[in-house]
Amino acid sequence: MLGLVAGVIWAFLSSSLGWNQFTITWIDPFGQIFIRMLKYIAVPLVLFSIISGISGLKDMSKLGRMGGKTLSFYLVTTVIAVGVGLALVNLVKPGALIDEEQRIKNRLQYESWVAATDGVEILDGKNYMSDPQYSHLYEAEEMTEAEKKMVAEKQAAASQNKDAGPLKFIVDMVPQNIMLSLSNDKLMLQVIFFAIFFGICMASLPQEKVAGLSNFVNGANEVFLKMVDFVMKAAPFFVFCLLAGVIAKMADTPGEVFEIFKGLASYSVTLVAGLLFLIFVFYPLVVRAFVKSMTYRKFFQKISPAQFLAFSTSSSAATLPVTMECVEDNLGVSKNVSSFVLPIGATVNMDGTSLYQAVAVVFMAQLHMVDLSFTQQATIVLTATLASIGSAAVPSAGLVMMVVVLQSVGLNPAWIAIIFPVDRPLDMLRTVVNVTGDATVSTLVAKSEGELKED
Repeated sequence: MLGLVAGVIWAFLSSSLGWNQFTITWIDPFGQIFIRMLKYIAVPLVLFSIISGISGLKDMSKLGRMGGKTLSFYLVTTVIAVGVGLALVNLVKPGALIDEEQRIKNRLQYESWVAATDGVEILDGKNYMSDPQYSHLYEAEEMTEAEKKMVAEKQAAASQNKDAGPLKFIVDMVPQNIMLSLSNDKLMLQVIFFAIFFGICMASLPQEKVAGLSNFVNGANEVFLKMVDFVMKAAPFFVFCLLAGVIAKMADTPGEVFEIFKGLASYSVTLVAGLLFLIFVFYPLVVRAFVKSMTYRKFFQKISPAQFLAFSTSSSAATLPVTMECVEDNLGVSKNVSSFVLPIGATVNMDGTSLYQAVAVVFMAQLHMVDLSFTQQATIVLTATLASIGSAAVPSAGLVMMVVVLQSVGLNPAWIAIIFPVDRPLDMLRTVVNVTGDATVSTLVAKSEGELKED
């Protein structure tokens, strides 16, 4: 929180005293280092986390049915969560509620980033930088002929992609060369596809044949989780640098800085509305539909200890022992089911994180006047859903996955700095969603397996 507060204060101070260029030159680079560290951790973390989680589903003949139900329930709830998020953010349009001139300036910054970044295209085919009526809003150096040519080429490529066949999206998920996919940020879906397939194949082999590989995968996963832990220890400093740098590039006056935070408030309200809908409407209705004896009030009385702990720790993993106790002792789920479903849920079920990623990505696109097509939003749904499988059950791990989702649709990963000021309190609420979802799915699986003791 110290880094966030310092970043906000510096943003107002820098914009009022004309120190933005100093901020961009001497402070922002440390924020870029933070982004690079998150990016190089994200790919192997997703890879090893997914392989570790899926390969742990041993004894497929006995647990295949329960495993299929568990993964199916988690997948369905995650897709619904992302759908709720996209519906809300497209309905409310929180990113469009700020001053129009500020949004145009943001758009010009986005096009400048596209021009300077290889392998990225302007998503909606528009070009504000070439329009003379906006020239007074863009004070950066005029693009060279080479940069203008690059922008034109990327717009042409974007137009070509719009004409691609309906199944190209699925074809592009399957890697031709996994080493190439691992080295390309834009091919994260291919890495996820490979990890899921690899994990299934490991789970289908006898333990003695893959014991060494399993130990390596689990060990590597722990190493990358520890790397996230170390990086987040230095997060206050990095967050200050990144937030100060991003705002310095977007706003030249305190009034413009205020407009940015006005949009952030509307984003927070939109996201909280979606998370509360899942907690207080969706999950209780699902449980009530399958378990008639479970009333609305009784459901929350039984799982409230786990929810309160989840809110205070922002960690599904740290809450897991209490969640298991609530599910077994209060909801009546057998230990056989809870010990199987809940540990998987702590890794696989990230409904709150998935909803947050969907809302945040579209919000940031709206903030920069980038119109995302249905296909691009479908990419967000798929990437957020699959990336949530590898989203570590530790505080703020969703930020690492946010980088993955932004890159999957060709948006600037540095934009995550925009939502940093409100990420921690929202992360607490997202974790409550995740833990409530875990309790819901374990109850449904136990009911379907005849292993639920009803009052």
